[in-house]
Amino acid sequence: MNEAVNQGSVSFNINQEGIATIIFEHPLSNSLPGKVLNQLADTITELGQNNGVKVIILSSKGEKAFCAGASFDELISIKDLQTGKKFFSGFANVINACRKCPKFIIGRVQGKAVGGGVGLASAVDYCIATKHADVKLSELAVGIGPFVVGPAVQRKIGLSAMSELAINATEWRNAEWAKRKGLYTDIFDTTEAMDAEIQKLASKLANSNPEAMKLLKAVFWEGTDHWDQLLSERAEMSGTLVLSEFTINAINAFKTK
Repeated sequence: MNEAVNQGSVSFNINQEGIATIIFEHPLSNSLPGKVLNQLADTITELGQNNGVKVIILSSKGEKAFCAGASFDELISIKDLQTGKKFFSGFANVINACRKCPKFIIGRVQGKAVGGGVGLASAVDYCIATKHADVKLSELAVGIGPFVVGPAVQRKIGLSAMSELAINATEWRNAEWAKRKGLYTDIFDTTEAMDAEIQKLASKLANSNPEAMKLLKAVFWEGTDHWDQLLSERAEMSGTLVLSEFTINAINAFKTK
């Protein structure tokens, strides 16, 4: 197994206003191995239960990629269904943690988002990006499919736009496209302008009624109570496909590009 599988981290800070900022990172374009996924889900849950936190910002490290999605090194190391389902359940756990978190989560997308990265951008409550934040659901191109992130993406941008991304899996859609489809609320030319807008919104929310925001979030996520089971089933689909000879060959070919 490549050493990069064991790299990556999740950290957070909470300022005096009660604004919590989560930062995840990985040396391979902020890809998401199981360790980072588990830490991310746990951190979102922890901050959601922290009475000192009023609002959460979800971000990644660096100036380029927001998130490259699943770690290819970890995908290629999966040799049985149990391990495969466990890995893809990591994405399910992060999405469900966002869904169940009683605090609003603002997404900060500074660069390209692929696969699970699009899932993260879809699972937050309000997403702000730069003009460099192109999106792609590349799963079908490596023999799988966006099964786990699919419900979150479809909820955010609709079945038609999600299908477009899922079927045309090798083509990027630019940030303007993502904004038109409802994935991003605003896009900015620079990270500085994006961050200024995020801080402005976060400060407003930090001074809003916590109970009203909690109830409003519950309204936004109505109809998703079955997602624990749904995303678990989807994780098993992906965990089965990743074992196929087709997928193994596709991932290896992708890694050598």
